[in-house]
Amino acid sequence: MSDQRHLLGGLLTRDPVVVAAGVEILTGALAEQAVPVETVDWRPPPAGTEQALAAVLGDPGHAGANARAVERMVTARPHLVDVRPAREVLGLDAGTFLHAGPPLEWERASGPMRGALIGAMLLEGLAETPLGAERELERGAATLEPCHHHATVGPMAGVVSSSMWMWVVEDAEHGGRSYCSLNEGLGKVLRYGAYGPEVIERLTWMGEALGPALQAAVRRHGPLDLMSLIAQALQMGDELHNRNRAATSLLLRELAPDLAAAEDVPRGVAAEALRFAAGNEHFFLNPGMAAAKACADAARGVPGSSLVVAMARNGTDFGIQVSGTGDRWFTGPAGVPDGLYLGGYGPDDANPDIGDSAITETAGMGGFALAAAPAIVRFVGGEVPDAVAATQRMYEITLAEHPSLQIPLLSFRGTPAGVDVTRVVRTGILPVIDTGIAGREAGTGQVGAGLVEPPAEIFTDALHALAESAHGPA
Repeated sequence: MSDQRHLLGGLLTRDPVVVAAGVEILTGALAEQAVPVETVDWRPPPAGTEQALAAVLGDPGHAGANARAVERMVTARPHLVDVRPAREVLGLDAGTFLHAGPPLEWERASGPMRGALIGAMLLEGLAETPLGAERELERGAATLEPCHHHATVGPMAGVVSSSMWMWVVEDAEHGGRSYCSLNEGLGKVLRYGAYGPEVIERLTWMGEALGPALQAAVRRHGPLDLMSLIAQALQMGDELHNRNRAATSLLLRELAPDLAAAEDVPRGVAAEALRFAAGNEHFFLNPGMAAAKACADAARGVPGSSLVVAMARNGTDFGIQVSGTGDRWFTGPAGVPDGLYLGGYGPDDANPDIGDSAITETAGMGGFALAAAPAIVRFVGGEVPDAVAATQRMYEITLAEHPSLQIPLLSFRGTPAGVDVTRVVRTGILPVIDTGIAGREAGTGQVGAGLVEPPAEIFTDALHALAESAHGPA
């Protein structure tokens, strides 16, 4: 008997432990016999993906490629190094606008995207009235390009024009720079498609006063380690997408003394800048997005890797880019977030998902870190266990646990980082993104906040593209 215990690992001498995966008849039969059963929610990969999965997963270099890509992502060290106008750092002229998400033409643009572009036309003096701006855009007077094509990210509509000031972030580990505009605050703002006089007035002040003031403070401070700040904020209750309260406070703690000491910033301007930033709990969202972009870009261009390096929405399409497929976009229709609405607004008022801010989830923050921010459920809907469960599901489709971004509620486990196309397709689990909801009509502004998932087919399309590059058409 002793030999049998050792040879069979005790299989015949102790109670069995049964795990049932997708076979309900087996689960029922065992339960009727009072045998404990652990049921796993399993489903086969979608029909037609078998050969592509075999080609990608069977590639001898695939595992190593993913390991290299995700290692670069989680070891990136983004630092805030400057604040400068878009015309200087991005080379934008007055007639070129960047926007969130994959490529888009005016004809297919949603209401909030159109509103933001109209506002940018007014800001840059390319039109005198909203109607005139719309007519100019309809006839193709402006060039539209994705932010991601310029190492840039923009929240919601993400529109960037030449006079806007940009956070400049540099990866001290792998090199490379990334950019994001300054955050306007909440309510009727350009990024949600509003373009009224108050929006243009605020943007003008940001260009004339706030941008130069922040530039003086950042340059006086010197490079600011954003990943260290993000790690602290995560342990203070932020998830760095829809909740940036701690991160904004930490950023102001770093920059306020240098802003106050900057000789070329008038005292009144410094006070106004601090008051504006302190009254905007999402002020850190934009440099945080640039930091996430730097991390994701560090993982780009690894042949054979199925790591997702961008998730972005333009209000019409949801697109992803993958490390092993270069700059190619895989797109599908953007869905409407499921969440809570402001005032008298409801789902009928909501535009499909929009914004580059899902770069935070791409790099292991945002919806992937919901377990670190239990207070966020009051903003996007649900209960605290839902937030924990969302984070735990994301471990199933990611390649690593971020060594710097740790979640206290999960015994300081690192956030799930590095979405893997093959794991998404094999499990059927889609990335969870927490986001704001823009009004469908141009000029409305924000109408709510909630959770959204990408369309499943874009991961399948990316898988087939990876398979073709590995072994020819699959």
